[in-house]
Amino acid sequence: MWQEGCPGSSGPAAVTVRQHGPSCEVRPSMLGAMTPSEDTTAATFAALRPRLFAIAYRMLGTRHDAEDVLQDAWLRWHRSDHDALQSAEAWLVTIVTRLAIDRLRAAKAERESYVGKWLPEPLVEWDERTPEAAAELASELSVAFLLVLERLAPEERAAFLLRQVFDHDYDEIAELLGKSEAACRQMVHRASERVQQERTRFEVSREAHRRLLEKFMQAASSGDTAGIRALLADDIRLVGDGGGKAQVLPEGLEYDAEWVAKLYAAFVVRFGDRATYRLARVNGEPGIVRYVDGQVESAQAFETDGERIVRIYAVRNPDKLAGIAPLH
Repeated sequence: MWQEGCPGSSGPAAVTVRQHGPSCEVRPSMLGAMTPSEDTTAATFAALRPRLFAIAYRMLGTRHDAEDVLQDAWLRWHRSDHDALQSAEAWLVTIVTRLAIDRLRAAKAERESYVGKWLPEPLVEWDERTPEAAAELASELSVAFLLVLERLAPEERAAFLLRQVFDHDYDEIAELLGKSEAACRQMVHRASERVQQERTRFEVSREAHRRLLEKFMQAASSGDTAGIRALLADDIRLVGDGGGKAQVLPEGLEYDAEWVAKLYAAFVVRFGDRATYRLARVNGEPGIVRYVDGQVESAQAFETDGERIVRIYAVRNPDKLAGIAPLH
């Protein structure tokens, strides 16, 4: 899909952006050639965009909000005096982080009224070689990790991410947040302790994770209840996000691994050959996208201990699945 001016399309500096997941290609608009300085402005933003999106998405947990932040950042970048800047990257990271903090404050209030359990909007990739699979987007991106970050205050979340994920120095973080280095160190320390306490402690290789999901997908697609059950931990947890627009399990419902296995088997009984499973990268880790009649029904992320699945995060809210292409 081609969109004019993403972000920003007014005036002679309009750019054409090819939207493809969280990245985009900035090119001179076909409506008119850019001046050399405008071309450099667009090229600089495009080169930094993967890193900026990585920060915004981890701060906000949704592609839509992250893209809005980047659009606002582009408009400010286009209007700024570039000759007065010592570092384009530092300036843009500062702007994106501050915008994300403000957006997150508003989002937290919105999520309190969200219908059912809120899960991050999934980032789904099919090709390991795509730009989205670069290191900026591949590390510390899992659904489980983002849910832990939801428990941090906005500035605390920003300080933690900039230090622990993006490796910024404390003096940079202090200047960006307008706080002392000591205060930033304390924020990062508190956040790190909380994240470590709440994160899953299993260390599983990507290969083991993928092999387990391949077995699960085969059993689920054939409706093999016993085969599905054998791959689930006894204390399996299934977390669904329907946003009030798709049916999911109510929060607080008591169920066991046998019940979850029957639920997946029943899906095949109901839809038969109309249901299709595809292995994908969901938020940087092996996951599954499930289709019905070629349309995306859910994107599912998994936590495992290497031998069994301990938690499933299933996003069924159609608004959060809009970025995933249907089967051809």
